[in-house]
Amino acid sequence: MVAQESVLLLSCLFCLGRADWLQNISTDLFRSSGDILIGGLFPINELTSDLSEREEPDDIECNSINTYGLGLALVMKFSVDHINAEQSVLPGIKLGFETYDTCRQPAVIMKPTLLFLSEGSTEEVAVKCNYTDYVTRVVAVIGPYISEMVGVVGKLLGFFLIPQISYGATSDKFSDKDLYPSFMRTVPTDKWQVEAIVELLKLFGWNWVAVVASEDEYGRQGQRQFSSLAGNEGICVAYEGLIPIYSDPLPTIKNILQHINTTSTGVVVLFSLSQPALTFFKEVINQKMKLVWVGSTAWALHNDIASLPQINTVGTILAFADKSRPLPLLSPYFQALFSKIQQERQEQPSSEPSSLTPTMGNPCPQCWYFSPDNITLVDHTLLQRTAFSVYAAVYSVAQALHDMLGCNATSCPPLGKQKIYPWQLLEVLRKVSLDINGTHLKFDKDGNPNIGYDVMVWIWRGQKVEFREIGSFLGNLSIDKTRIEWHTESNEVPTSSCSADCRPGQVRRVKGFHSCCFDCITCLEGTFQNNSDDIQCTTCPEGQWSIQRSNHCLDPTYTYLAWDSPESLGLVLAGVVVLICEIVVTVLFLRHWDTALVKASGGPLCVLSLLCLVVCCASLVLFLGPPGDIMCRLQLPFNAFFPTVALSAILAISLQIVCVTEFPEKTCPHLQTLRGPGSCLVVLACCGVQAGLCGWFVQVAPSLTTSRANLKVTFVERFLGCPVEPMLSFGIVLGFNGALALVSFMCTFMALKPAGQYNMARDITISTLAYCVVWVIFVPIYTGLDDREKSIAHVAVTLISHMGLVAAYFFPKCHLLLKTPELNTPEHFRAYLEGKTAPEEEQAH
Repeated sequence: MVAQESVLLLSCLFCLGRADWLQNISTDLFRSSGDILIGGLFPINELTSDLSEREEPDDIECNSINTYGLGLALVMKFSVDHINAEQSVLPGIKLGFETYDTCRQPAVIMKPTLLFLSEGSTEEVAVKCNYTDYVTRVVAVIGPYISEMVGVVGKLLGFFLIPQISYGATSDKFSDKDLYPSFMRTVPTDKWQVEAIVELLKLFGWNWVAVVASEDEYGRQGQRQFSSLAGNEGICVAYEGLIPIYSDPLPTIKNILQHINTTSTGVVVLFSLSQPALTFFKEVINQKMKLVWVGSTAWALHNDIASLPQINTVGTILAFADKSRPLPLLSPYFQALFSKIQQERQEQPSSEPSSLTPTMGNPCPQCWYFSPDNITLVDHTLLQRTAFSVYAAVYSVAQALHDMLGCNATSCPPLGKQKIYPWQLLEVLRKVSLDINGTHLKFDKDGNPNIGYDVMVWIWRGQKVEFREIGSFLGNLSIDKTRIEWHTESNEVPTSSCSADCRPGQVRRVKGFHSCCFDCITCLEGTFQNNSDDIQCTTCPEGQWSIQRSNHCLDPTYTYLAWDSPESLGLVLAGVVVLICEIVVTVLFLRHWDTALVKASGGPLCVLSLLCLVVCCASLVLFLGPPGDIMCRLQLPFNAFFPTVALSAILAISLQIVCVTEFPEKTCPHLQTLRGPGSCLVVLACCGVQAGLCGWFVQVAPSLTTSRANLKVTFVERFLGCPVEPMLSFGIVLGFNGALALVSFMCTFMALKPAGQYNMARDITISTLAYCVVWVIFVPIYTGLDDREKSIAHVAVTLISHMGLVAAYFFPKCHLLLKTPELNTPEHFRAYLEGKTAPEEEQAH
């Protein structure tokens, strides 16, 4: 190896190895000399006493081995040994490393950090105004593991612009390059984890959750980010709690669980380090709570929690884990390393450490007793997954050195007196792009890697836990729901909501302080639910309408009396019956045109009346089918004018009867005038008045097109009938026919029956009374009906009134014509033909 005058020191916590260099591994677990040095900070030991009870940092006793942290420190050694053995990375240059214990305590981590900042190979930190030419003991620092410790040393390392790559600190706070300019990491930021968790909650419809965090930088930051993003996505945080880490957490945990029970939430998001989470789940098991627990990466795959007795009773645990690649040579490397340690211990018993108390130089004296039996230290799932993050951190530094020094696959330029400044390495490290075990790694402008998450579910097989992968997240969440085993009896997805989802067409009226607690308010007609998260119904735009509980408005649709509708078929059938009756009567009268009965009944006027009734009955088809402007113009005039002809003819006959019965002496000389020109004049006068009224109605009534254009839309579906406006003209037109019938009734009601002759007055009285009664009843009924029913009622009443006239006025005469033709003589109708109430002979007697 080429001699080097300057040594670069890189501080790191983890490392990976390869089979071809297993025989050359060193047994010095926490440091190694080299041409370039890196430094590492690892949680190798844990605090065994309450820090708050001690006054000096030197009093801190970190002598309880943290097997997970120790495993990470050993992975760093693996990584450095692997890089030194792989000649293509830094050919001709050997990496060295120094590993120090953080004990997860700010007072402990400051000592090795200041050592890393010392100038060159000294142990002194020089005070300068300009550190551009300052060469630190190490060129990069790997670690520390947790965000709390990064917050302690991150700004200090950033001041010297020493590259700091953490393999576990996920707080998004460190993405701020103004505060932490030299910080980078090989694990995704908590900002992405929060987004993944929120997407998971939305996927399963959980909008009423509790969030619990450990009272450290990692937990507090994660809780704040989650609560903020969850609120923006319509997820309500029912309760927030913090688990103390520097005091007895049990009383607080009991209080937290009590609040979770009170809020009746079914899902708890736990942002916590592994130790607080362990204590938390012990109490969860003790209180026999069974919920859905969504775990963050810091504890979700931790073996200490997974091995808790009765942990399988807590419900369903959904976990997030950093995406990683397996390191196949990791276990063989440590198998060989532990075997070598055991062999050296047997050969050199004198090397046994004099004290088992950890020191800064030897954080793990007990490691002298490693043997192949201790391989479980690095075999459990969590460490196997995390090892990639450590390896990637060390390998990134090595690749940055490769690029900075201008190395190729076979050699690196001699260092000579060349100095490597940390700030120079940082600039290169930010641009590193490399492939590690089939994974392409690069950093963004904030120092975050392009690494996502695997989503796992805890599956219990007896007392053993299987971490089953169910999905992934890298910008988008992908979940295979069929791989999840829920804790519910029927394996259905648990629910967690303050209020049940509103049905379509209902909006939420929030009650209390949480937007997820609400009452469902039904949108009334003319309003609709525009969006699923609306708190108020939206009014329909002009020209559209909605029914009750709608989520959209509709253009109005119009119906009419279709020919094939049951009502239309019934009206047509009734109309045909009436029409047949009228036609039969007309034919019968025409066949007996010259008889006394037809002449006495009015002769031509009688037949004209029947023909007009036939036309009126036939015109009722104008009420059926789709309406139009012309059809609507003809409906009422046809329906009113033709009955006027019949009623005016009856009125003319009624006047004749009054004259004959009341003024027989004066009437006889003028009877022919009354029966001829007089009757025609009455009919013409009445028809003229009715024609004028109908013309007035057509003139003032709006057309169907105009009426429809001016119609205010307050309906989704409406019957489209001809406009009957104004009601005054409509009433006058129909009322005129009623007045004719009423006058005829009054003229014949008190008329005397000619002795021994046909009682014509009776037929008129009954027929006109029936006509008046039908239309009088029609008026109040008509005003209370809707448009469709009004059209049906109008047609029906017209048919009934026609049938009343025909049955009461014409059927008795038809009966006489058919059954008693012997009465169809001039003598039987003398009073109406000659004006004589009785034969002269009878008067003489």
